[in-house]
Amino acid sequence: MDRLETQADRLVIDADAHATDPDDLGSAQREQYESDPDYYHGRPVSAEDLIREMDSAEVDMAVIWQNPATTAYNDDPDHNTRALVRANGYVRDSALRFPDRFIPAGWVDPGACGLENALRMAETLVREFGFLIVKLNPAQNRYRIDSPPVFAVVDHLVALGAVPAFHFGADSPYTPSGGLRRIAERYRAHPVIAVHMGGGGAAYETAEPLYQEARQLGIECPNIRYVLSAKRDTHMESDLIAYQLAGEPFCRHLFCGSDAPYGRMAWNFGGFRSIFRSLIDGARHTDARVRTRPGLFTPEAAREYLGGNFARFAVEGYRRLLTACQAGPAVCR
Repeated sequence: MDRLETQADRLVIDADAHATDPDDLGSAQREQYESDPDYYHGRPVSAEDLIREMDSAEVDMAVIWQNPATTAYNDDPDHNTRALVRANGYVRDSALRFPDRFIPAGWVDPGACGLENALRMAETLVREFGFLIVKLNPAQNRYRIDSPPVFAVVDHLVALGAVPAFHFGADSPYTPSGGLRRIAERYRAHPVIAVHMGGGGAAYETAEPLYQEARQLGIECPNIRYVLSAKRDTHMESDLIAYQLAGEPFCRHLFCGSDAPYGRMAWNFGGFRSIFRSLIDGARHTDARVRTRPGLFTPEAAREYLGGNFARFAVEGYRRLLTACQAGPAVCR
């Protein structure tokens, strides 16, 4: 909290990165990880790998959560729960080893782990591990974003003082914009994070409708925060323009991310910096909304999107979480 609060004006924060414990990989995964130098989709990266990439990309801090591609499930909910707890534990331990670089975030799965296990895990992640943000991935774990088990888990997270986060993309039928709207409207006074802002792994043409719907939905539901990651760059620029034009508080609601290891930090943050340079130099921009509004984007505004927005959001969230924890177990019932 101290670093986020005192350095918010200059921190660059990747709001979406996945860390994996190499020692917890299955034998086939470990063999590929150790022997294959080429990139492959979902290639795991350790905390140390992320630090090296952050240094290369000039990223100060990163939000990290587990990588679902490397957490081995089977048909046993208790086995899946143990595997997911280990993955969350590595995230916690990595943040303890690198407290000035990582902001740890959790992951629950009411589908593979079962609702009761997910509720218990949520409480462990928040009250024992101290995670402010806990994510659900309806797309990869195959359940609707607005299903009854999700509402039960999110009710519990909100009562605990934590911030629920969702994979929100066009790469599956499980995260439609209407589902995110129902989540946002159920918790109007509480923030909700939607990672990818409609992107994810979908083909560009397939994703187009959700890109458009997500942009408008965030304006209509001011408790939604979006992470710009795994989304086409042209749409991310349009998102930034729309939210800057919308002014306060909406210009505070977008965070930059890479989705590492599915995206490279160096590529994504190099791209973000280039986009902001072109937006600040608005007179030559191709978008008339920017070209005809001198000063719409400033270096200070760019710094907010690159890290300040998330830093201030997290400080406010940690304060709320501490208040909830100090209130005691009754808050969680």
